[in-house]
Amino acid sequence: RVHGEHFCDNKKKTPPPMLSRHARQRVVAAGSAWRAAYFSGADLFPVKTADEIASMIKDGDVVGFSAFTAAGAAKAVPRAIARKAVAEHKAGRPFKIGVVTGASTGPSIDGELARANAISFRTPYQSDKDLRNAINKGDVRFFDMHLSVLQQTVRAGLLGRMKWAVIEASSISSNGEIVPTTSVGASNTFAAEADWVVVELNKSFPRSMRGLHDIYEPRNPPNRREIPLYKARDRIGTPFIKVAPSKIVGVVRTNEPDAPTDFDPLTPVTERIGNNVAQFLANELKAGRIPPSFLPIQSGVGNVCNAVLSALGKHPEIPPFEMYSEVIQDSVFDLIDSGKCTFASGVAVTLSKATNDRLFANLEAYKKKLVLRPMEITNSPEIIRRLGLIGINTALEADLTGHVNSTHVLGTHIMNAIGGSADFTRSCSTSIFVCPSTAKGGAISAIVPAVSHTDHTEHSVQVLVTENGVADLRGKDPTERAHLVVENCAHPEYRPQLREYLALLKNKGHAVASLELEYAMHRKFKADGDMRGVKWQ
Repeated sequence: RVHGEHFCDNKKKTPPPMLSRHARQRVVAAGSAWRAAYFSGADLFPVKTADEIASMIKDGDVVGFSAFTAAGAAKAVPRAIARKAVAEHKAGRPFKIGVVTGASTGPSIDGELARANAISFRTPYQSDKDLRNAINKGDVRFFDMHLSVLQQTVRAGLLGRMKWAVIEASSISSNGEIVPTTSVGASNTFAAEADWVVVELNKSFPRSMRGLHDIYEPRNPPNRREIPLYKARDRIGTPFIKVAPSKIVGVVRTNEPDAPTDFDPLTPVTERIGNNVAQFLANELKAGRIPPSFLPIQSGVGNVCNAVLSALGKHPEIPPFEMYSEVIQDSVFDLIDSGKCTFASGVAVTLSKATNDRLFANLEAYKKKLVLRPMEITNSPEIIRRLGLIGINTALEADLTGHVNSTHVLGTHIMNAIGGSADFTRSCSTSIFVCPSTAKGGAISAIVPAVSHTDHTEHSVQVLVTENGVADLRGKDPTERAHLVVENCAHPEYRPQLREYLALLKNKGHAVASLELEYAMHRKFKADGDMRGVKWQ
């Protein structure tokens, strides 16, 4: 077959004749041409500039962009949309679009569009300074969402009709097989649900990325079956996103790597947090609450979680393990190279430049130990519970009962969003939250009587860890929890103050709470910039 047709008279439906030697040579040549087209299918689609694509996008359109962190973020088209927005506003015409991504993005999407005042609404996660400011000022409608439900929400049409999907790719075939770059996110659903698809074909990523991804999309209820994934290394889908070629309105050629993510070096505080988590898990292993083969690890992103992964890699009593997580960051590649991590499943690889270079210099070797999936698979509560993950995520603040605030400063101003932390926290076999016990040079305590915003409740949070110690909250009543958190996790400078609070509430109900006093530390910080020295009465 060449392009799906036999070398025969299809109208008469006659079988193909025996071919002569010269005819066979022509078939081989045609097959070679087909294979070339397969791997450079962009030539069969209209090649457009980013500005040409932006000219087609209208005020009010909903656009799904590939991105999960800066990894795999669309680059040229969102910048062109930002330029169009500036021009439209200058001419006195309205222009804003709805922006949906996998998670946070590189500066090419959230930063550019926020500065151009081009975003009407945004979901499900962000981390850009300019966008954050616009959200907190009320200029952009932002609604937080568990990442595991985003793709089903898009399929249900609850975010409005998705007009455009802009997907970064390392290659595209003539029949619409798109191979993503360094993330999957929700790109497969965007491509399936959008009216039109734009492919940013990025020359800086090799075509050999094919085989790194595993694209699987479950059916919608009530026809959904179990997701047939039973180990972190299982592959259940295809190595590409399949799109009807008729939907692809253009290919935009780019040659730009992902914006690198640089992590801070370990500090004494983050190193102690990491060691506390590693020793806790080693003790769980000894006690038989973790099987001898260990359990897959899920880890949040950032300097603290990098420190935790580093400590797990160094601890002699922690055996080699698999990872089933969202973002694969620098520390995971160190674990893979050392043999401590035997396989890593994620949504994206978010790396420093040095580690990114290492990945692509050894891509074929890493493809045997790494897979990237859609976020509704990595974050699926069904799979998380089946695999029995150990989840490690970061908190902004935690309270004496075990509630965690991951998203809002002083209860009002958003930092990032909940992301996938709740997907894992609610379904992991062991859910751990980590954070330094203080911030702003000690003026803020991360351990407070009551969190100013609740993302994770006491019913989901099992273990709290700071540089000072571990509070294992499992099987503890509210009073027991409160004393554990104060004595094991709070900074020594804040313990006397928190003990006074607990003494005032002794035998005054099941919950350790005071409507009058529980936000006194927050109010004092707003008044004079320091949580220390609260007078409870």
